[in-house]
Amino acid sequence: MTSTLRTLTVPLDVESSPGGLPSFLVRDDVLCWSRREAGLVGYGELTRFNATGPERFLEADIWWRHLILEAEITDHVELPGTGPVAFGSFAFSKTSPHVSRLILPELVVGIRDGRAWATQLTFDDRPLTEAGVLASVERWLTEPEPNGDGSAAEGSDVGLSPEVVSQDGGSGHLSHGSLSEANWMKAVADGVEEIRAGKLEKLVLARDVVATLPDGVNAAEVLRQLAARYRECWTYGVDGLVGATPEMLIQVEGRTAQARVLAGTLDRRDAEGVDDSPMAYAERVLAGSEKQRHEHEIAIDSLTRQLAPFSEAMNSHSEPFILELPNVWHLASDVKAELADIEGHVPTCLALINALHPTAAVCGTPTLVAGALIRKLEHLDRGPYAGPVGWLDAAGNGEWGIALRGAVIEDANTVRLYAGCGIVEGSQPEAELAETWAKFRPMLEALGIKR
Repeated sequence: MTSTLRTLTVPLDVESSPGGLPSFLVRDDVLCWSRREAGLVGYGELTRFNATGPERFLEADIWWRHLILEAEITDHVELPGTGPVAFGSFAFSKTSPHVSRLILPELVVGIRDGRAWATQLTFDDRPLTEAGVLASVERWLTEPEPNGDGSAAEGSDVGLSPEVVSQDGGSGHLSHGSLSEANWMKAVADGVEEIRAGKLEKLVLARDVVATLPDGVNAAEVLRQLAARYRECWTYGVDGLVGATPEMLIQVEGRTAQARVLAGTLDRRDAEGVDDSPMAYAERVLAGSEKQRHEHEIAIDSLTRQLAPFSEAMNSHSEPFILELPNVWHLASDVKAELADIEGHVPTCLALINALHPTAAVCGTPTLVAGALIRKLEHLDRGPYAGPVGWLDAAGNGEWGIALRGAVIEDANTVRLYAGCGIVEGSQPEAELAETWAKFRPMLEALGIKR
């Protein structure tokens, strides 16, 4: 064994996988980042870095840079996401005991712009060859997963039933998490009073529900369903954290950074039976709402203000656009920035995350006041919910979404789902509660639970 990381990246025949990246989601323990049939899937675990506390992003950044500094990298594809790649998930709060992590897999398969590749990673001295990489892909895709007792699992035939079941019957049911619905609405009302008293401008409050599935949780099937249904979102899977987020915290490619900011939500079920076309209804009710636009302005101002010190040029939409998803419409804005040289180098994506997180879209503003009020009112450790989730490579490229529309698989039969809402002066507790159920819907559908 050697302490030097060695990697080999070789092209794959993309025609052999007509389903795109989701066709590689065959194991419950995969690491995943997928959008529109493209992205990255990781298999196995070579090593990982764990951290907690306020310095978790910078500590992870230092660990990653040291790891790749002396790495022997052979890359025959040379695209973002080739070479060594780590998948990561970070706690929302600097005070959370939840462990943030970067995971270095044994094998990565990627698809981008019609090209596919595989990267094998090792600390061994044995030669890395193209034939060996291809054999590793075949092995990870076909070998059954071990159960806890060491026997072979039956893969996708075990776990979620494909049919939709009711909340009170079938193969799954729900229970409330840290707060009942009534108590959570009381927390929203208390937050609105704090805003009206002038203590803060916006607050984001989250809640959790617990899904119990007696037949077991099939994580790979959950990821495949999310990837198929929510193609405009980024489907993620990291160490039991799964979901499909519509919000990009930061994407770095070379010197270009991009973000997608969301704030302002409308349940698509609200448009059922109206005379307008669905999009006309969304334009009128969502884009025409002073409350929703105010919430969005706070979110976009928060991100651009924090990103500005790292940028030599930046632009964003002058007006938000409506992002249409299967469950909701959002007011959305895309931001693009050219990163500046700071002390001789372009900031890494983890350094940018350290500056950007938490944004007003998931915390509130002012950040410190909102964060303290979240801890007081939610009665909930968010863990990785609303924290950064994504990947980074040795060249400094990476994609980091905000872990929304997601859940944590707590054990073989239990999944904890999270959803939150932006609270401003005009917020109504009943409407905010209904919005959380709209945001739970992607995960409930993927789990086969109908509410």
